[in-house]
Amino acid sequence: MAKKKPDNKADFLTDSDGGENSSLMEPLLLASDSRHRPAITDLAISLAAKSSALRSSLPIGIRTALAALVRNMNCYYSNLIEGHNTHPIDIERALNNDYSKDAKKRNLQLEAKAHVQVQSWIDQGGLSTAANTKEALLTIHRKFCEHLPAELLTLEGVPIIPGEIRRHAVGVGSHIPISPGAVSRFLDRYEEVYASLGSSESLIAAAAAHHRLLWIHPFIDANGRVARLVSHAQLLNTLDTQSIWSIARGLARNEQAYKQHLAACDQTRRNSLDGRGNLSEEALAEFTKFFLRVCIDQVEFMESLVQPEKLRGRILSWAHSETNKDKLLPNSGAILEAILYRGELPRSDVPRILGLGDRQARRVVSGLANEGVLVSQSDRAPLHLAFPAALAPSWMPGLFPDRPTD
Repeated sequence: MAKKKPDNKADFLTDSDGGENSSLMEPLLLASDSRHRPAITDLAISLAAKSSALRSSLPIGIRTALAALVRNMNCYYSNLIEGHNTHPIDIERALNNDYSKDAKKRNLQLEAKAHVQVQSWIDQGGLSTAANTKEALLTIHRKFCEHLPAELLTLEGVPIIPGEIRRHAVGVGSHIPISPGAVSRFLDRYEEVYASLGSSESLIAAAAAHHRLLWIHPFIDANGRVARLVSHAQLLNTLDTQSIWSIARGLARNEQAYKQHLAACDQTRRNSLDGRGNLSEEALAEFTKFFLRVCIDQVEFMESLVQPEKLRGRILSWAHSETNKDKLLPNSGAILEAILYRGELPRSDVPRILGLGDRQARRVVSGLANEGVLVSQSDRAPLHLAFPAALAPSWMPGLFPDRPTD
């Protein structure tokens, strides 16, 4: 099987248990009396308020459609951090079983499809435990890896077993993660601390949980993707985000700072003023602030895109343009406008809105469905809006880069 590059370049060392104590990754939480807590608490409160306002501003039908697009975007940016560039349009094609003839691109499409499927499973309530449990971590890794092509299931000759804790010691840059024999008990400690927190503390601890999972490095590969999926699940549960914004986009757009913060958090305590654990509390606090600010930035960005009048204007402008090109029938925009206002549209209302007979109204709906902007669970079920990746440049500008031409 072909070799693949790991999330971070790894050198396989020895298959031993070093007997490390889990205190090596302390502090797992910022102390309640930490001088950093007031600023971090303010950021957490701001994030919770902004995320709630964004969610409440959208009808449920629009939230559902937006979440599907953001899921593809989240996959794109998370994989981009690992150097795998699969554009959301190509991800969307993979979800429809439309693959590139180029083997390398096809494999990356399959990888992206697996990522989207796992996040979709998370978004639909698939996790039976908190995201920070050992069971959840192993399940997310298994679900992601079990659908990967064989070429992506080996790392420097070592097979990647879906859902299995690594059995090899590794070196990740300047960081030497704990020995493989210690991983299970470190994950037990990780779960003990992070899986039972209340909502406010879970939000404050999201960055710490993210770094400590990467510090443990529980798997041979896919640790970065798993950590970001876990963070997504943690924020989904803590803030009820409805998956309409993504931390991965913000991390990818600030990749250098993201990786610098992770590396800083690997460092040991600097002096007696730097907390009471083995690792630097100051570095962990700075990463927490960075993480929460990135989240706030992404919520504000999505809010700017979905402001009702601006979103309505962009979508209706597209419909008008497509009508002028004879790609849509006249008055198609009226259907989209009604769904934007209501969130869904019963089919029986379409003739009245258009002032047309049933047959002609069905033609208008069919034209919109063929463009991928209308979806429905059945021929009689209500109509819902969809956000195709191909239309993101005009409907949701800036969400992700334009797809380069082949």
